Amino acid sequence: MRAEPLPGYGLPRGSRRHAAHLYGSGGPGSVSDGGSRTVEDAAKKLRCKAFLFDLDGVLVDSRSIVERTWRQWAERHQIDPAPFLQIAHGRRALDTLRMVLPRLATDTEVEWLDATELADREGLKPVPGARELVASLPRHRWAIVTSCGRDLARLRLGSAGIPIPDVMMVAEEVKRGKPAPDGYRLGAERLGYAPPACIVFEDAPAGVAAGRAAGARVVGLTTTHAAADLSGVDATIADFRGIDIRPELDAFVVTFPSMTP
Repeated sequence: MRAEPLPGYGLPRGSRRHAAHLYGSGGPGSVSDGGSRTVEDAAKKLRCKAFLFDLDGVLVDSRSIVERTWRQWAERHQIDPAPFLQIAHGRRALDTLRMVLPRLATDTEVEWLDATELADREGLKPVPGARELVASLPRHRWAIVTSCGRDLARLRLGSAGIPIPDVMMVAEEVKRGKPAPDGYRLGAERLGYAPPACIVFEDAPAGVAAGRAAGARVVGLTTTHAAADLSGVDATIADFRGIDIRPELDAFVVTFPSMTP
């Protein structure tokens, strides 16, 4: 893919377009320069100043590893993995344990889960279009907000060939994990923008809730959950292919193909 830089923005033309299908849940909208919400129905666009990405299920497809790890952990304890698998995506391991089986929400169990995921790279790959999309964005305009630890985040990004951003919020850096808004609020702050001026990309209900609670617009990816499970998103996409991002003054206009109310 050839990229032609746009003067003053550093946003390659060639990496603007990918092949996602997006369906707006409440109609298309935008974030104004001042952070207030406006609607651009005719253009079917979202407008923002910065981008906040979850990692697993958004930039990197690690679903098989996450589910394999929880199944192995459950087998060790001779318990049913289903309740854990239902909520594990998008949450810190400790928070998942606290919700399902508090007596096992210990540092020892979390360390086992983390070590097992760190040792497993089988099936790890970038979500289609993710690598090209983040490469096209100015580094000071995007961040990652993830529920996994720093070592695991760096390993997965490196394995998928996705650059490590200047701002990356990991599990160790927030007191409350998703669905609390702490990570997204702090990520936006470190980029220098208010959350309403940001678009959050998420794949799990806990992450969607976190982005909405922070005050951001949220686009859901149907990589780990069906669109119907991503309640409250402004739109859903299959992956990042087909998205068009154009600089406009000090902001971006993001257009999604096949968008319907």
